[in-house]
Amino acid sequence: MSSNMLTKFESKSSRAKGIAFHPKRPWILVSLHSSTIQLWDYRMGTLIDRFEEHDGPVRGIDFHKTQPMFVSGGDDYKIKVWSYQTRRCLFTLAGHLDYVRTVFFHHELPWILSSSDDQTIRIWNWQNRTLICTMTGHNHYTMCAQFHPTQDLVVSASLDQSVRVWDISGLRKKHSSPASMTFEDQMARSGQGQADMFGNTDAVVKFVLEGHDRGVNWVAFHPTLPLIVSAGDDRLVKLWRMSETKAWEVDTCRGHFQNVSACLFHPHQDLIISVGEDKTIRVWDLNKRTSVQSIKRENDRFWVIAAHPEINLFAAGHDNGVMVFKFERERPASTVHQNQLFFITKDKHVRSYDFTKNQESPSMLSLKKLGSPWTPPRTISFNPAERAILVTSPSDGGTYELVSLPRDASGAVEPTDAKRGSGDSAVFVARNRFAVFNKSNQQIDIKDLTNSTTKTIKPPSGTTDITFGGPGCLLLLTASSVVLYDIQQKKQLAELAVSGVKYVVWSSDGLHAALLSKHNVTIVNKNLQQISTLHETIRIKSATWDDAGVLLYSTLNHIKYTLMNGDNGIVRTLEQTIYLVKVKGRNVYTLDRASHPRVLAIDPTEYRFKLALVKRNYDEMLNIIRNSSLVGQSIISYLQKKGYPEIALQFVQDPQTRFELAIECGNLEVAVEMAKQLDRPRLWQRLSTEALAHGNHQVVEMTYQKLRNFDKLSFLYNSIGDKEKVKKMQKIAEHRGDSNSRFQNSIYLGDVDNRVELFKEMDLYPLAYIAAKSQGREEEAASILEAAGVSEEDIKLPKIGEPLTVPRPIVHTYKSNWPVKPTSTSAFEKVLSGEEGAEEIGANGFQEEDLLGPETTAEKEVGLEEVEEEGDAEGWDLGEDVEVEAEADFVNVEAAEAGAGSSEADMWARNSPIAADHIAGGSFETAMQLLNRQVGAVNFKAIQWRFEEIFQASRTYLPANPGLEPLVNYLRRTPTETDSRRVLPLIPRDLESIVAGELQVGKTQMRTNKLEDGAATFRKILQLVLVNSLKSQQEVHEAKQLIRTAAHYALAMSIELERRKIINNKPDISSFPEDVQKRALELSAYFTIPELEPAHVTLALFSAMNFAHKNKQLSSALSFANSLLERGTNAKFKEGARKIKAICERNPNDALDIEFDQFAEFDVCAASFTPIYNGSPSVACPYDGSKYHSKYKGTLCKVCEVCQVGAPASGLRLFI
Repeated sequence: MSSNMLTKFESKSSRAKGIAFHPKRPWILVSLHSSTIQLWDYRMGTLIDRFEEHDGPVRGIDFHKTQPMFVSGGDDYKIKVWSYQTRRCLFTLAGHLDYVRTVFFHHELPWILSSSDDQTIRIWNWQNRTLICTMTGHNHYTMCAQFHPTQDLVVSASLDQSVRVWDISGLRKKHSSPASMTFEDQMARSGQGQADMFGNTDAVVKFVLEGHDRGVNWVAFHPTLPLIVSAGDDRLVKLWRMSETKAWEVDTCRGHFQNVSACLFHPHQDLIISVGEDKTIRVWDLNKRTSVQSIKRENDRFWVIAAHPEINLFAAGHDNGVMVFKFERERPASTVHQNQLFFITKDKHVRSYDFTKNQESPSMLSLKKLGSPWTPPRTISFNPAERAILVTSPSDGGTYELVSLPRDASGAVEPTDAKRGSGDSAVFVARNRFAVFNKSNQQIDIKDLTNSTTKTIKPPSGTTDITFGGPGCLLLLTASSVVLYDIQQKKQLAELAVSGVKYVVWSSDGLHAALLSKHNVTIVNKNLQQISTLHETIRIKSATWDDAGVLLYSTLNHIKYTLMNGDNGIVRTLEQTIYLVKVKGRNVYTLDRASHPRVLAIDPTEYRFKLALVKRNYDEMLNIIRNSSLVGQSIISYLQKKGYPEIALQFVQDPQTRFELAIECGNLEVAVEMAKQLDRPRLWQRLSTEALAHGNHQVVEMTYQKLRNFDKLSFLYNSIGDKEKVKKMQKIAEHRGDSNSRFQNSIYLGDVDNRVELFKEMDLYPLAYIAAKSQGREEEAASILEAAGVSEEDIKLPKIGEPLTVPRPIVHTYKSNWPVKPTSTSAFEKVLSGEEGAEEIGANGFQEEDLLGPETTAEKEVGLEEVEEEGDAEGWDLGEDVEVEAEADFVNVEAAEAGAGSSEADMWARNSPIAADHIAGGSFETAMQLLNRQVGAVNFKAIQWRFEEIFQASRTYLPANPGLEPLVNYLRRTPTETDSRRVLPLIPRDLESIVAGELQVGKTQMRTNKLEDGAATFRKILQLVLVNSLKSQQEVHEAKQLIRTAAHYALAMSIELERRKIINNKPDISSFPEDVQKRALELSAYFTIPELEPAHVTLALFSAMNFAHKNKQLSSALSFANSLLERGTNAKFKEGARKIKAICERNPNDALDIEFDQFAEFDVCAASFTPIYNGSPSVACPYDGSKYHSKYKGTLCKVCEVCQVGAPASGLRLFI
């Protein structure tokens, strides 16, 4: 074996005493001398969790094979079973009387085996958590005990210098169901079997192995053979063999020069591994019992060794942590030539695999004599011209062997013409030349097939390896760069700064290569110019090229791909580590760590599609889209990122995503279709903006109608010259009572008469007169003067020119769209439309259709019928198809609300039954009426501050010219709403801010004993919520809970403040009159009744308990102490309660009888602070629910200070 092991992971901590591998996941448990158990991911090198319930060092640890749990044993005499899913201890097994040394799960049964310094070995059933067997016999500390992997045996090691093998078949029979036992077994069970000295037949000593001169620290069974290995303080590792009837010592491995801490058999090879306090890990040949390898650590003694149950990994615990390692590389040496793979098996046989036949050949050669028996060959290079292979091995400082392959694979024959030499790397560079690199003297020898040196090259300093670099060239790998070297010219052609390159994989055409390092892949061309690079967090193991020029590479748990431009993704996941050798169609050919060829099926659709996209091969892309199920967010995001939303659109079914993509690529047809499906105002708004940019006024018209955006519709119709529709908008404006819109439409139409009539309706006679006069309506102007009671002489008019007429459109431009963006179609869309035989797409991707008409497109006009009479426009519903709808959908023109000149603030009050919205609109009177009806509010002085806050926060003021009123801007909480009937004001202080602000402050004031401030804070919360508006029914539910909480806290604080007030906050009340003492004690007890958080209930109980105790109310104090112990959250307070409880139990009597029954259910009157027992008549505050005696009906609530107790109320409205 090589002298250096391959360290995969190392942690730094205090001394590691126990180690366990998870059988499936890349996890390792480490139990430390410091009492901590660590769970590490050794693949990622991250600490997943820590478990810290043991008191003292934890020496034993083990994962269960199938269940999500592990077991630990420590110096606190306890065995703990943990769940790593819930991250807590499930239960503790107590029974050992001294340190627990090791703990192991049984491979099948629900048993745990433990060994202890109390000289016993115990077996526990972890399902019913009982001790089922105690094995006695050792007369010193039992250091280790393990189950046999397959048989009903236990082996134990002790400081009494012996190893014992125990037969536990009787225990298995005892704990098996009778139905599963044979008749003979049942008879044997009923009879008296062999017993130990205590009459125990469950587990009996089968063998006692004596041979160590000092205490034995560890013992282990062989996984398959009848062998046992033990390690002791006599610095020896002993091998024992057993049969059915006897056991004996086979041999001793000598070499450690300090105590040997632990040992085990290699799970897959004939090796023994031991660790000791001499700071070494030693590997022994099981057959020869000789040392194979020794690895020394500088400063750390080793205490434990563990082997992974399935893969070739080991872990050793030492003074400063743990290390996970393997002894040799598991990468099989292999090379590919055309359709053949040549590889070397674990037995060092050369074999081939034919990719066309999917067939593995028999062994062709045996390389047993190459290197040491435990070290696999490192590389293989094939020379097709001579049918020869060049194999290297790291043994003996590096060796190589040149061997000719036989034509027929007739078995593993020994080579007869092998040529050997020393060197770290060797590779063919021509049909009759190969290069050998010697790392020690930094020299490359070019040799012919007779193994004679023809040329010597001095590589750059620091070269670590050489690989094939193209015809007549080498790639020289250094720690920080890769050098392309021409052998013939003996000169450096190129150099690329890439660190840590370990492997180079060439494409089949020899034009590109992938440089693989531990975590990076760098793609270069044949001249060593970098094309792209990528980084992986998990180790990269291998790579191979697809025929199309895509690189597939494997990590520990995935096969991934990368294109030349760096785009990459996952092809499939892996259950075990494999090494890629070739990709062919939908198959990946690989070698596993056992050197077995494996064929894995993959789906190359994703990377082929991306490659087609990069190469702009649209026919291939279309073929993939049609014939595969290539979907998912990643491919959509990729296409968007690369600027191909029109292609992404082909993959998507989700309407929202299709809409986004359609907008991005300007496909208005799809965007309209998706917007109709989703029907959300925000989408119609975005569609209108995009359609306007495209000049597609037909779609713009539809979106404005959906949004009920009347002003924009009028302007659009005027812009495109559709006067008929402007007239219809005029009539709709009249029915809506919208003076501004009506005026604007009259301007568009040049309708002077309508404009004059509008001004007269609004009592704006000066404007009506000047409008009539300037447009030559002399009779109308005269009638206006007469109605106003003035003469023409009283009026001074500026000079008026000739009346202007509105230009009339000559060409009917509204009949078709106005494209303003180039109507180019992408190459892919051309292919798509050509393949599908679709009609040519109209301007901007929009084809004419009747968007607003009924489903039968009989009407040629886009969605508007002829309107001749005033009443016909009254029911025009712009949200859906244009048909006459019920009047309820529009403002009633006969109603008072439709009057001209109503401001936004007026609309707020009209649109909402919530008091806060009326306040924002300035309608304080209606707001007070609403609150009175809803919650019986009478004292509005208390919430005047809230009225003012809402009114001021709902508008901003922009200063105008001196002497003029400022311009008012109204702030909405529905800023995107276009329907005036749904416009609502912004209300300051939402529920979230109250909970995060005042509620937390109030609780802090309770905790810090600032009760006056706290009572004021909770009262403020009640008043903030009373005058507010909420966003959802869920928030209404939360608000009700908040009101209840605030009321209880305000009541509790008021009770305690009253108690402090009557006794001047003195703890000793003996000097006060008896009635004052009695009242103070009652209030102290009532303080515990309101519903508070557990931490605050604890405060109230602690206060009441202390007050009662100090004033000799021992029965009451005992009651509060019991409640505190049951419900309290503070450990310090609980400790005090225990002490007071102990005192009070001696004489549980009260000095005074008070009105407080700890067993009765009652509420506390918020006015008199006296009990209201269940069934007694009472009234409540209609807002916060505080209870009162009946005599307080009609008074002001003491808690909220706003509402009348017992007033009739409909209930608070906070959401519409």
